[in-house]
Amino acid sequence: MTNSLETRTVTNLQYQLSADRMIYAMAPENEAVLEVEAGSTVTIATCDCFEGQIEDVNQDFGTLDWERINPATGPIFVRGAEPGDILLVHIEDIQLAEQGVMTTGPGLGVLGDELAANAIRMVEVRDGKAVFSTDIEFPLRPMIGVIGTAPGCQSVPCGTPGDHGGNMDCTRITTGAALLLPVNVPGALFALGDLHASMGDGEVAVCGIEIAGRVTVRLDVLKGKSWPLPMLVNDEVVVTIASEESLDDAAVRATKQMVHWLHDEFGMELAEATFLCSAAGDLRVCQIVDPLRTARFEVPRTIVEKLGFALA
Repeated sequence: MTNSLETRTVTNLQYQLSADRMIYAMAPENEAVLEVEAGSTVTIATCDCFEGQIEDVNQDFGTLDWERINPATGPIFVRGAEPGDILLVHIEDIQLAEQGVMTTGPGLGVLGDELAANAIRMVEVRDGKAVFSTDIEFPLRPMIGVIGTAPGCQSVPCGTPGDHGGNMDCTRITTGAALLLPVNVPGALFALGDLHASMGDGEVAVCGIEIAGRVTVRLDVLKGKSWPLPMLVNDEVVVTIASEESLDDAAVRATKQMVHWLHDEFGMELAEATFLCSAAGDLRVCQIVDPLRTARFEVPRTIVEKLGFALA
């Protein structure tokens, strides 16, 4: 990890950030390692969630440095982003390494109370597919596990999700999505990491296919909106995301945030918005294995566009 400021313009407000510029917690006191103008495009290299420490299926878990888990590359200072604004992160591309890793074992994931020994699986990435075994291959579903901004007044480990983003492990956070995050401190202090070549909703083993890679994002600033954050927009849906100690609480808050957003932004009566969410929306699980659980509520974008929604 480094605290030296690095500003490197490549061309047309395009920047690159190498994977050795890492943080292990999102915090207001973190010093930016890259400073960019709003509207800039940044290509961010990342390690896998183990920072490359797992190299062999027979490796002893005890050799891992657990202080180096879920690193995020950054943070990035976005000029013009002030507290109260929204950082609009357009995810333009995700490029993956050629091999990922999965782990589980006692005390890890949903089956942690039944597993007797730690297990490691190396998964090759080839021709757009994950080679899970000699018999099973399936299409890649690249996504970003850890992505967020600095909280306003505390340090939060990168492995923990929250209202600032963090380790939400939401499968919707992928190419083509626009993720909306709060700006709690000047410059937002944006960072990301923990890529997955594929991960199912729930992340039940405590991991997806953990992998290194490169993510290209465009960072814009949205002003004058008091929306429930984090939110996500893609071509299909508008999504509210919430993290709480229990999955039930996360599910309730994600739902209420969507209903209240429809009420506040478009003037729908609460009952009408509730009817709409119950008839046309979907409540889904993001993950159930992190220090806080994460749920999301999705409404078709075509519906909210009929109400007047437009993303700047």
